[in-house]
Amino acid sequence: MIRILLAEDMHMVRGALVVLLGLEPDIEVVAEAENGNQILPAAQLHKPDVAVVDIDLPGIDGLTATALLHEHVPTCRTLILTSLGRPGTLRRALAARAAGFILKDAPPDQLAEAIRKVAAGDRVIDPQLALAAWDSAENPLTRREVEVLRIAARGADAAEIAGVLFLSVGTVRNYLTNAVSKLNARNRVDAIRIAEEAGWLQ
Repeated sequence: MIRILLAEDMHMVRGALVVLLGLEPDIEVVAEAENGNQILPAAQLHKPDVAVVDIDLPGIDGLTATALLHEHVPTCRTLILTSLGRPGTLRRALAARAAGFILKDAPPDQLAEAIRKVAAGDRVIDPQLALAAWDSAENPLTRREVEVLRIAARGADAAEIAGVLFLSVGTVRNYLTNAVSKLNARNRVDAIRIAEEAGWLQ
């Protein structure tokens, strides 16, 4: 029997997944978490074989929780469940040592099969997403340019960004201009959109 920890913040979705997985003869959900902070304690208590983790959770996010599981409960392998089919997100999941990455709109039997493969020691990645990640470019932005764009994405202007990062307004404008240029964007808003879609601002 494959023991599962299921981390999903939407009650209806989590309940539906518990029911669906309960129909599988070799899978048992032994623990549930509705936010990222509950994942590691639940895994340490219940010792699941596989943690099925939504990437977007309240508290610590699914990828941070995945890295913590790999470090503190190495016998538990992680399958990331997400609606964000972005190459950058996949690369971050692999960097966090996730064993699998599957989209939420996949058929239920595909989830069960992915759990079995991950439990058996295999790596499972949605094939179309793997190809997209392979083809996509690496993030051309520097760490500081990412920080500036991330804050700009919240609606902050150059002066507000400068205050948060303890930089001059001119320096912030230079970072924004560099980001727009590197991403071949039309303007700051377009640069934010491009970077978000690539998963570089998460």
